[in-house]
Amino acid sequence: MQSNSSSSSFQDRYSAKKMAKPVNFICMAPAAQTVHLIGDFNDWNPTAFPMKKQVDGAWHIQIPLSHGHHHYQFLVDGKPTLDPRAQGIARNEQNEKVSLLAVS
Repeated sequence: MQSNSSSSSFQDRYSAKKMAKPVNFICMAPAAQTVHLIGDFNDWNPTAFPMKKQVDGAWHIQIPLSHGHHHYQFLVDGKPTLDPRAQGIARNEQNEKVSLLAVS
């Protein structure tokens, strides 16, 4: 009897670890010209996630993130900036402070 390799069990398909959850990021930088979101989820790519300026001067982006801990920063006019609303502070490979977010 052959098994169908393309079918996966219900638990695998709906595992929290594999499902991405929409996460909102907000950066208060009303004087900024550009704000980008960088982090371990986009290989710290400075252009991957441009944020949109809102009428109140805050910058916003929503991205799907998988379960686990994520390190990130805002790039405000090219300057790495910590998120004051982050769940914590961590260190990256260069021992620089980065913002920490846990997604469950």
